[in-house]
This record gives sequence, C-alpha cells and structure tokens, in this order.
Amino acid sequence: MILVLARRSLLAHPVRSAVLAGGFGLGVAVMASLLGIGDVILAQAHAPALRGGGHVLVVGATGQVTSARYVLSAVLGSPPLGARVAAASPTQRQALFLVRDGRVVPIRARGGVPSREEAMGDPETAGVAAWRDTPADAGWAAPDPSAVLRAMDRFHAVPAVPGRAGSWAEWLYFNGGAGQTRFYLTFLVGPAREDGRRMAGVRLQLDDGGGLRTYSESAEVDDARVRAEAPDLAIGRSRVALEGLRYRVTLALPHVAGDLVLEAVPGRSMPPFTIRGAGGWLSGYAVPVMGGALAGTLTVDGGKAIALDGGTGYHDHNWGFWQGVTWQWGQVQHDGLSFIYGRVRPPPDAADPERLPGFLGVLGPEGPIGYSTDVAIEETADTSGRPRHIVVTGKGPSLALRLDLEVEQAVATRLAAESFGGGMDFFQLRARYRVSGRAGGRSIAFAAPGAAETFRGR
Repeated sequence: MILVLARRSLLAHPVRSAVLAGGFGLGVAVMASLLGIGDVILAQAHAPALRGGGHVLVVGATGQVTSARYVLSAVLGSPPLGARVAAASPTQRQALFLVRDGRVVPIRARGGVPSREEAMGDPETAGVAAWRDTPADAGWAAPDPSAVLRAMDRFHAVPAVPGRAGSWAEWLYFNGGAGQTRFYLTFLVGPAREDGRRMAGVRLQLDDGGGLRTYSESAEVDDARVRAEAPDLAIGRSRVALEGLRYRVTLALPHVAGDLVLEAVPGRSMPPFTIRGAGGWLSGYAVPVMGGALAGTLTVDGGKAIALDGGTGYHDHNWGFWQGVTWQWGQVQHDGLSFIYGRVRPPPDAADPERLPGFLGVLGPEGPIGYSTDVAIEETADTSGRPRHIVVTGKGPSLALRLDLEVEQAVATRLAAESFGGGMDFFQLRARYRVSGRAGGRSIAFAAPGAAETFRGR
C-alpha cells in the first residue's frame, strides 16, 4: 500500500518529490558527517599527546588526585603495577590571567616535573633544554617512602570555624598485640587556646590475659611545635617518633612504662581523605600503617616485662570537629591481608548522617586489593545495651565480603553531651572476626581476633 501511494505521488508531482528526496538525503549526509567529526574530536580530546604524553590518565573522583605522591610511590611505583609502569608524571592545570595594557587574557596553564614529563615523551617540553628539575621537584621525581609517610601523618591547623573550634581534636592511634596480649594506645591533642597552648593526653588500654586495664596522663603542648613536628609528638614523658619507616613509641605513664616499635610497609596504607559538611564541619582520616611488624616490651608497676616481639600492629590518624559525631569502625589482619571498615556520622547541622556511605577496604603485601562504599553495618546489642554481634557486608567490582564479629570484650566510656557522641556511650571492642567472600579475585575465609569501635545511646 505504501509503495502504491509513493508511486502515485511521484507521477503526480515529480518535481516536488525529487526536491523532498534530495532534502532527506542531504539531511542524512550532514548527520553522518557530524557524527564522524564528533568521533574524531572525542578521540583527539582523549589523545595522550594533548595531555603531555603517556597512555593512561589517572584522575580523582572529583578531578584532582589527593595524596598524589602516595599514588606515585606506593601505587604506581610498587608491585603489582610498578613493573608495568614505564614512567609516571604528576601534572596540575590552573587558570592564569595575563594582565597587560588594561587587558585581561585568560590562560589555561599546565605544570609538571621536567624529568618526568621528558620520560613521558611530552612533545611540548621534551626538547627544551632549560626545562630542568628544581630541588623542590625531587620529592615528586623520586618520592621517598618515609617522606610520603611523614606527610600523610602530619597534624593540621585548626580551621577558623568559631562555632565548632572547641570540639577540634587530632590524634594518633595504635593497636596491636602478640599472643594473648592486646593494647590500644592514643596520643590525643585537643583544641588550641589563644595563648598557643593545647591540652593533650596519652591513654593506654592493656589486656595481657588478666583483664583490661587503663593508664593515662595529660599535659599541655605547644600548638606551633605540634604542627611543625608531628607525627613526632611528646606529651608529658611519653612520645612518638617516626624514624624512616619505623614508629618508635616511648611510654612513661603512671604505673606503666615501655618501648614499642611498629614497622610501616610502603604501599600498605590508606592515604588521607576528608569529609566536609555545612558550617565548616570536617572529619579527616588516614591509615599510615594498615599492618606491620610489632616489637617491644611493657612493664606494669615495675613487675615482669610483657613482651610484644613478633606481634602485629596497626596505626591510624584522625582529625576534625567532633561534637555530636559518632562512628563505626573495625580492623582485622590475617595471613598478610589487612581489612578495615568504617562509617562516620556527622552532627545533623553538618550533613544528613544517614546519607554518608561507609567503606570496606582490603590491603595485601603488594598494595590495595579491593574496596567498596556499598557497605552495610548491622549491630546487635544485649539486654544491657552493650554490643554483642556486628555484621558488615560490602559489595563492589573488586570485592564481596561478609565480616561477622562476635564481641568478646566491650569497654564503655560515658560521654558528656558536649563531647564526641553527644551524651552517648563509646565502646571499644575486642572481637572475634569471621571473614568470608572474595577480594581481588581470591577467595577469603578465616577467623582472627580484631578490634572495633561504636557508639550506643543510653
């Protein structure tokens, strides 16, 4: 029927039909040309030559890569990617403005490290003799793992947020153990005062099989010195010192003394990241040591030395405004793998606590294995409200894991309304982990002791 109508229309109006057919043909041709040109433009936009050479471009989730030196040294410069990366170069793009004779000309500028750009085959700068590294470029051209670790573990200036300044705190946290002995250690520095001094404290929780005991001491520290020297930190008679890739901790608390050494492993870290909310609120977190060799001894009341040689340890670093903030966190190690999960819940005036995702990550001897932000954390309490059982599940392209935690020990700290949890109880947990699933293409199934933290309402 359609063919009959088309034939009659062509015979009745030959000129109009010819013009119409030509118009359709021209429209199809133009569209095909535009699509072809679009493909060429898109291909050119992604061409490595336009970005300064290379074959792969690495960007952050929001554009800029944070902790770029860590990525260069511990990710691209270490197994399994290290042997496959011929050269890598950090670059940064910024908008500059040339002002001359009353005219303003916007310029899109790109900066990089000359030796790295040359190794990448950058056609714009490779042949420029004057394009040479400066002393400041050395930290990028060949990142020193110890310098990267120290930068990751630095302390931060207190942001100018008067309404939240009183709740600022930053701390170094260590835990670990050997045999039946476990310890949890915190070096915490509070908000700054107008005179440049800050209250600080050291708290050790120790369980050597006879029950958990707590030891602590507080002292004042100088704000400028803390920010200039940390993670080297002295609070009273106790101190932390980073020597290369080794954390040396000296404890001199009432009734307990000792020396601990924790070895960091390049690549087995979680670089710093910061969560930001309304009203200047922020919370930052880094894990310089996901798992490392532990050694040392602790002596309680001058008695028998408690040996930690041959043990394993963990170290993280937290900073931010903490009034009304709660979190769930846990960490376990097994057979060279480190597992960590967590979720921060900000105060309601900063962000919707239910909309912030959790995370679950796995690191192995050669670096990251997998992570997920599609994480569920379900807690079960006993009749007194103390945590009894925790189930963590995480799914993503690189992992699908389930962590079952049977709580073996729970230490509660009652918090005031103006402090961290806003009148809640803070629980530090010792738990038996049962982990199952897959990560990075390998099957996971083990049981091991680990640590966890959470908050419960009273």
